[in-house]
Amino acid sequence: MTPSYDIRKSVISIETIHHDGGPRAAVPLRVGTVATVIANPFAGRYEPDLLPFMETLKPLATLMSKDLLDAMNATTSEIEVFGKGAIVGTDGELEHAAMWHACGHGMRAMLGATGFVTSGKMMGALGARLQVPLVYVNSTWVRSHFNNVEVTVYDAPKPRELVFILAMGTGGRLHARVGGITRAEADAGAVPKG
Repeated sequence: MTPSYDIRKSVISIETIHHDGGPRAAVPLRVGTVATVIANPFAGRYEPDLLPFMETLKPLATLMSKDLLDAMNATTSEIEVFGKGAIVGTDGELEHAAMWHACGHGMRAMLGATGFVTSGKMMGALGARLQVPLVYVNSTWVRSHFNNVEVTVYDAPKPRELVFILAMGTGGRLHARVGGITRAEADAGAVPKG
């Protein structure tokens, strides 16, 4: 029997960044995260087959993606970076966080993106803070869009919980100036040389 998931809460956070010490941006950068806390059905025991439960999480990823886009008041074409992450409570195991890897598909499909969704994962206690890596939605090679966003839920994860996280942003770093291929070059198929 495929287990179902029990959602305790979701937390959405939106940052609006006007500058990072340099000139004020004509259009502020928006970075949003959604974290959903669910009961870990495998806490305290070893489950050899995690794939059925992982499949049940795909609709959750789609729902979280939609909720985050709505909260950011953004269209799919405005999103330029994304990432995902998971925090496992102390009665679980790190492999339980890895179940979230397949769920980047829901966010990528909703955005019409072609890139690899980066990921961070960890074991943690209440208020654990995870740095979620962000990359350009169509290529991991666009250096100007390498970034991260920190996510925490003050009362999660409890020992028998999982925190699943999705992140999106409307652009790369505001004052990026360290070279690399551009978005346009990546979209045309370019990859770094050497």
